[in-house]
Amino acid sequence: MSKIHFISGLPRSGSTLLENILAQNPRFNATATSGILDIIFSVRNNWDDLIEFKACPNDEGKLRVMKGMLNAYHNTDKVAFDKSRGWCAYLELAEALIERPAKVLVPVRDVRDVVASFEMLWRKNASMRQFAQEKQAYFQWQTQDGRVKAWLDFGHPVGLAYNRIKDAVHRGFGDRMLFVKFNDLTERPEHTMKEIYEFLDEEYFEHNFDHVEQVTYEDDTIHGIKDLHTIRNKVEPVPSKWKEVLGAEFEHLGQLNFWEQQCQQTNTQK
Repeated sequence: MSKIHFISGLPRSGSTLLENILAQNPRFNATATSGILDIIFSVRNNWDDLIEFKACPNDEGKLRVMKGMLNAYHNTDKVAFDKSRGWCAYLELAEALIERPAKVLVPVRDVRDVVASFEMLWRKNASMRQFAQEKQAYFQWQTQDGRVKAWLDFGHPVGLAYNRIKDAVHRGFGDRMLFVKFNDLTERPEHTMKEIYEFLDEEYFEHNFDHVEQVTYEDDTIHGIKDLHTIRNKVEPVPSKWKEVLGAEFEHLGQLNFWEQQCQQTNTQK
């Protein structure tokens, strides 16, 4: 069985950068955004609808098939990292598959900067492309206030990922989750990576933060957003732009950064 960890956090929070830093370590194998959870999820949901399994229930066989799918997908003797924002919603399933407590790297960022990053991407692409969110919330999309609310809505990328993370903590998985703050990763990369290795119980590897080769690629035209998963090769601080982009009236969204208190508690315990 492959040794598998998970990356499951907020969008626009450094997960692509993180997986490409991890990929520098020859002992590690990091994926682009993975769809294997959805395939396993489909098996879990449809197995019992088959008349043969209704007649002869076989939960042990179902679990073996789902385990086999995850391990066959990675098929490596390296430490594998499966990246999907869905894992936080299904950590009970994840732990059944890997037969141990999960270890989840959770990239997070000030919610205001996450939304501002999407707003900047929309402005950059708005003249030629329609985002999926605009199709779903056309009238709401006509104002910046509406777009911010749309991004944070439960059914859209930011709100969905945010609520999954928060719920995982409420379900008691906080000790399996390491919040990797975007500012920490970009401003103090070595310190942050050492914390990650300690959390994973892995021997530290000396990373090159001056040149991070991008080895994971995704066709962002599928999402209608150019350069959604393109990284800068040098790890360096990224100034906060939410106030410049959104305006000071969105100050209150900083209250959503619930992980700040949890990170402070973890540092105090150390």
